[in-house]
Amino acid sequence: MANLASSWTMLHPSFTEPDFILQYNQYSGAFRTLAGGAPKVKIGSEDKAVYIKRLDVTTSMITNQASGNQLQSASVVPSYIQCPTYLNQSRAEYNHHDTAMMAEWGVSIVEAQRLANRQGHFQLLRNMLLYGNIPGNGEGLAYANGATSVNLPPDSFGNTTVLTYDNGQMGQFFLQQFLNAKTRTMQLGMPARFVILGPQRTLGQFEYPNIVQLTSYQRPGAGTTTTAGMVKDVAGLNGDVVEWTYDDTLIAQGSGGADLVIIAMPELKKPDGPGINTNEFARLQPSMNDCTLMYSDLAAPLEIPTPLPAGAIDVLFEMRATPGWAPRPEALTLVSMAY
Repeated sequence: MANLASSWTMLHPSFTEPDFILQYNQYSGAFRTLAGGAPKVKIGSEDKAVYIKRLDVTTSMITNQASGNQLQSASVVPSYIQCPTYLNQSRAEYNHHDTAMMAEWGVSIVEAQRLANRQGHFQLLRNMLLYGNIPGNGEGLAYANGATSVNLPPDSFGNTTVLTYDNGQMGQFFLQQFLNAKTRTMQLGMPARFVILGPQRTLGQFEYPNIVQLTSYQRPGAGTTTTAGMVKDVAGLNGDVVEWTYDDTLIAQGSGGADLVIIAMPELKKPDGPGINTNEFARLQPSMNDCTLMYSDLAAPLEIPTPLPAGAIDVLFEMRATPGWAPRPEALTLVSMAY
């Protein structure tokens, strides 16, 4: 691994600003699509797969004015779903000369290499979350088996792209996707958290220039509220929380090369209420309400330093994780939007 801390010449007298201009990368909001907003740190470093147990129930009943001779029964069928894990590794190598030269530049080579490797691991985790390692096996949220995939339909004026779509109708489209997801998961009447993940160029249009017309949104803010503001306001009336997050790797990842926008409802609430409960079986414990998952053995890569000949050191960075996983794919909507 190269540490290019070269020699240099300078003009004196002069002033050197001690702060660096660092290379910035996008902060991805992809992990907000997970239940709890982060991978679950539960697996061991050598675990090769994660299994989740399922229970499906079918109950048959008989009703009559007299006692039946043959009574029906309930069928409780256990099963497993599974997801593989992958070991992610990288390394840093440097010697005392590299350390001294980087120090001349005012940089700790130890911290620089640590942060660079952590960034690489986290970017790989983002790719595993969204696209998996083997997409054909349904790994990654963008390829989740059973997720609902839709194309942005034309608005009432025939527009089909993000830049030309009617602003108010775009807000109604998002709200319709919320309704559809809540209907599929039996969540109507209960507040939910929705995460909208997409490229900056797509979602940025909905948050800044796309002002909703007065004829489309007759509430305080009409004429100044954007598509995103309308969606948050209307969803908020039903107790829902909407998060807009960004990841530019979703550019051209949708159907036909369109941008992909992921609408996730990461957690469910158990349908329940006072009195007779037609969802009584869901009270069985233990149970989980997560819709989108990712597991890891650590919250950050493990660092293993090893001495090398000639006074050098090797630092191994590794962590194990699953791809993104949607055990309740009915809570996940994949929208293809032509920019």
